[in-house]
Amino acid sequence: MKLEFHHINYVSENVDRLHDFYTRILGLSDIPISSFPRPEATATSGYDGKIRFATDGKMQMHLATKDLSVAFKNDQVINPIERGHIAFRIDDIAAFKALLETQGIPYSDYGTAFAKEWHQIFFHDPEGNVIEVHQAV
Repeated sequence: MKLEFHHINYVSENVDRLHDFYTRILGLSDIPISSFPRPEATATSGYDGKIRFATDGKMQMHLATKDLSVAFKNDQVINPIERGHIAFRIDDIAAFKALLETQGIPYSDYGTAFAKEWHQIFFHDPEGNVIEVHQAV
């Protein structure tokens, strides 16, 4: 399995203000929302909050509207849009899920509920920070 850092997700009540800060003050470049196809959210799946993206050319920042109901709506335990998360991309999500299971680490498997082109899982580190691992599909 090859794991690489992919993005940091911050949540906010004002995504545009946050995006403006990272692009205007830190000089990150905007990534158009069209680069991230999202499935349509329903009453029982997905996330329809505002998201903006920025990059330094290597790493990405995903800036999303805080939503405390995402886990409930998707019938999951871990809410990645409550406090934000750090994300890694992997080339074998099935093998990584098996590793988590053998280590007794519970996770929420959102599949492609948030991004059409990524299979995403979320779990906690020992301090309760949310970690995303995803594979391109």
